[in-house]
Amino acid sequence: MFDLRPVIYVTGLLVAALGATMLIPMGIDLLYGSADWIVFLQSAVITTLFGGAMALATANGVRKGLSIQQTFLLTTGVWLALPVFGALPFAFSELDARPVDAFFEAMSGLTTTGATVLSGLEALPKGLLFWRGLLQWFGGIGIIVVAMVFLPELRVGGMQIFRSEGFDTSGKILPRATEISSRISVIYFTLTGLCALTYFAMGMDLFDAATHAMTTIATGGYANYDASFGAFGPGVEYAAVCFMLLAALPFARYVQILAGTARPLLQDSQVRAFFGTLLAIVAILMTWRWLADGIQTEEGFRKTLFNVTSILTGTGYASQDYMGWGAFPVVMFFFIGLIGGCAGSTACSIKIFRYQLLFSSIQAQIRAIHSPHGIFTPRYAGRRVGDEVLSSVMGFFVFFIVTLGVVAVLLGMTGLDFVTSVSGAAAALANIGPGLGEIVGPAGNFATLSDEAKWLLAATMLIGRLELLAVYVLFTVGFWRG
Repeated sequence: MFDLRPVIYVTGLLVAALGATMLIPMGIDLLYGSADWIVFLQSAVITTLFGGAMALATANGVRKGLSIQQTFLLTTGVWLALPVFGALPFAFSELDARPVDAFFEAMSGLTTTGATVLSGLEALPKGLLFWRGLLQWFGGIGIIVVAMVFLPELRVGGMQIFRSEGFDTSGKILPRATEISSRISVIYFTLTGLCALTYFAMGMDLFDAATHAMTTIATGGYANYDASFGAFGPGVEYAAVCFMLLAALPFARYVQILAGTARPLLQDSQVRAFFGTLLAIVAILMTWRWLADGIQTEEGFRKTLFNVTSILTGTGYASQDYMGWGAFPVVMFFFIGLIGGCAGSTACSIKIFRYQLLFSSIQAQIRAIHSPHGIFTPRYAGRRVGDEVLSSVMGFFVFFIVTLGVVAVLLGMTGLDFVTSVSGAAAALANIGPGLGEIVGPAGNFATLSDEAKWLLAATMLIGRLELLAVYVLFTVGFWRG
């Protein structure tokens, strides 16, 4: 019989922990004299008690390890439960957000998507702004653990190629999660602190620096202003580019740096491919803007670099409305968002390593056609890639494209135009944040969408953040029979 107790126990502990952290924005509101502090106190009590009750009721079912079925269910269950409780402050606050809007905002935060239904951000209570940042910060470190522990063990989307990288698994899910979390936390805290100090030095006030540091390192994209990073100066933009790039690199490499060696990071093929892709895209767009509009200024380079980095890493900040750059850049930005950063980082979307494996497989097939009697094996980072990994990667691409198409069609059925439907589906599935067009583009938000579209996009964010197959497997009969 399938034992749900370990899943409920761990989920309950995380829910209770989320409730405890609500006291932080409560303190922020008290510090700034906002009456909304009571909102976070109420939310904290409800969330902590509910999570604690879940954990206490199932404590007798705790074991040292989890089965594959329990691991799949836990991975999805946590990302469903936390947004439900994370939505409470939005529903209880002066916003009086409807359930769909509150859940959408919380899901977008914890999946580090960055799509928002809120406007007039400058007028929101400081505690609520900080809570948005905190949700993304939690989601960022959470997805690193999922990407380094759960997805490799579950063989999702080719992630098994990183199964033992940087850590001794010993076949135990929970002990491995604890080990990785403790090491990653040090790095994550350090990067966030350095980012906040840099923002402060570049002219942000302390509150904005801390909040934006959390959403930058999480590659989440929530900002405290409707103009996003257009509200800040050049120094802040360059600083954000540096930290978005650092957050998009594999965190296992940082662990190895702390252990005394930087060579794995410098020799990592996906890191080199990631930076090569970034430089190529910036060069192409700068050349096009120069030929089309005569833009050769430092500001033009900065805006191009910032927005390309933001979309490539899935952060979703905007420093300018790139919808006005012309048709070619808009098309480019759509495809840039479908690339993503490195595996084991806070970045989202398809990820660089999957494209490397795809191209390696295509190259091997072409060589086999040219030389039928030869044996050509796809390679990644100098190693031969097995059929299991290639099959997982190909399956991921197929499911990604099919999901993107289905979600776009369903959004179109709610009355949205083609550009909004397709780009909105891509923005949610790849966890980018802004889409394209006047409605959900960098100058808009998702507030005017129908409730059906918002629920659909919230579900799509979850599916995309957990690499699709980790969610889809729950809907198969074989999973529940296993």
